[in-house]
Amino acid sequence: MPEPLGIHEHGYTCREIVDLAAEYVEGTLTANESTLFELHLNFCDGCLTFIDQIRDTARLAAHVAEHELPEPLRADLLQAFRDWTRA
Repeated sequence: MPEPLGIHEHGYTCREIVDLAAEYVEGTLTANESTLFELHLNFCDGCLTFIDQIRDTARLAAHVAEHELPEPLRADLLQAFRDWTRA
């Protein structure tokens, strides 16, 4: 991702945080990107809550094997991912 748009005075914008959330949680952002990301989180409770929810979801999902999901739930999740598009 390029440098922040500069629209938000505290690192990235909320939209940019959403776009970079997975990379941040997985630890794949550069040091500079992580710094800007965390700067935003220091000033935005909504984004901090969002990142906490992603971390919790990833932690919980890591304990569930695919074969443990009921078939209707598995089908619904797969369809939701297929239907998801970036706006």
